[in-house]
Amino acid sequence: MPSFDVVSTVNMQEILNAVDQTKREISTRYDFRGSETSIELSEGLITVVAPDKLKLEAVDLILKEKLAKRGISLKSVEFKDAQKAGGDTLRQEVHVKQALNTDELKRLNKELKTQKFKVSAQIQGDQLRVSGKKRDDLQEVIAFFRSSITDLELQFINFRD
Repeated sequence: MPSFDVVSTVNMQEILNAVDQTKREISTRYDFRGSETSIELSEGLITVVAPDKLKLEAVDLILKEKLAKRGISLKSVEFKDAQKAGGDTLRQEVHVKQALNTDELKRLNKELKTQKFKVSAQIQGDQLRVSGKKRDDLQEVIAFFRSSITDLELQFINFRD
């Protein structure tokens, strides 16, 4: 019986490279000279520290640009609101989404059932296994997910006949 898995993963090496490129650009740009602006990555969390809102927005823009150039979808990162971090500095956290949570998996499963495809879906850990009798049915499901689910970065792996 043909099947495939729906997952949402991010290449952490590319995230690290984007953060390093952002650090390099911050250190060379004139408008960041003499400011205590920094960016760090630790275990799926990017922390940006800047002295004011204008510099924080500039770092966000640089980071988004570097992520996009490296092929990382901006749907895979979640920019939180900036918070005061002692003195006049601001701190912002950027979460990197590494997997689908249970609510998102349930939503995908529910969307699949409402469309009445001739497939079955099971939640297995942080992925959704979709199986059906025909390969064409599975390809229809992939096309449906790509067109209708626009807020999540989905990959389709382990396509087996």
